[in-house]
Amino acid sequence: MRILVTGGCGFIGSHVCEYYINKGAQVIAFDNMTKHELSRTGYSADAARDYTINFLKKSGVDFFEGDICNSDELNKAARDCDYIVHTAAQPAMTISIEAPNLDFNTNLVGTFNVLETARKFDIPIVSCATIHVYGNKINETLKEADTRYIRNPPTINEDHPTAEGIITPLHASKSCGDLYIKAYVDTYGLEAASYRLTGLYGPRQFGGEDHGWVANFTIRNLLEKPITIYGTGKQVRDILFASDVVEAFHAFYKARKPGIYNIGGGIDHSISLIECIQTIEKITGKKSNIQYSEGRLGDLLYFVCDTTKAEENLGWKPKTPPEKGISLLAAWVKDNITLFRG
Repeated sequence: MRILVTGGCGFIGSHVCEYYINKGAQVIAFDNMTKHELSRTGYSADAARDYTINFLKKSGVDFFEGDICNSDELNKAARDCDYIVHTAAQPAMTISIEAPNLDFNTNLVGTFNVLETARKFDIPIVSCATIHVYGNKINETLKEADTRYIRNPPTINEDHPTAEGIITPLHASKSCGDLYIKAYVDTYGLEAASYRLTGLYGPRQFGGEDHGWVANFTIRNLLEKPITIYGTGKQVRDILFASDVVEAFHAFYKARKPGIYNIGGGIDHSISLIECIQTIEKITGKKSNIQYSEGRLGDLLYFVCDTTKAEENLGWKPKTPPEKGISLLAAWVKDNITLFRG
């Protein structure tokens, strides 16, 4: 089996590479080595990037430095592959607002190119979308409890209207990529799935304020640095551990049932920002220094996936509860604390 992982040196991409290497596959990590997110975290972007690529090379992953905006490079890397896992993305709302051209090219042009490559070689593909495709009108349906926002019904499925409320460039680019997956399924019969992913977390996540909030809170707690919460801290996500999302990618390869899927932890794995910090403090034994600031444009205050479609079509469901997953994340951060000291 030969797998192409776009964004293979990123957080989720590296876990996909590790998973398939452990299955005995030949794995190609396709990555342009961008540091847009890492350069904003406050710790060494070079050290973080080197850590992941060295981990992959030691694991036996083949590295292909290329850009998803370059069709020729994609076609060269994808030839003779059996599966494409498309994780390369510009995932941060803040960066999309500051650099809409970067966001457009990466998330829309890049995804289009990956789809064309998959069509050219008739390769099944799973692509990473986001629950942000729904927009933030969901905020209008919430009630406020002591430590979290609540909603009735608590979960949201794939039939919920998309692109509602305030829309940023990230909402637009991710929504278009999501739609293009459906277009290639309907028009060309491509075996493709778009995964609307919720809050992902786990080891090797170099999270910052722009993206990767569970890791960001964990890192800053262990470093005894202030944690900034934008808004009330009652925002809710059904966080999903790295190994669980990788299992979801493989579930599509086995089932080959194309479509759009909400992929998250569900109600049992839902947690608010405040509750997440409390869990981290319980695990590390350290109190956090929390600072509050105004909410950010386009913020979605609540999302919990209804994963029924993925369970029925793909035979997949999340396994790792937040406390276990955060414990594994915290242990990795402790073991690599020097990476985060700037």
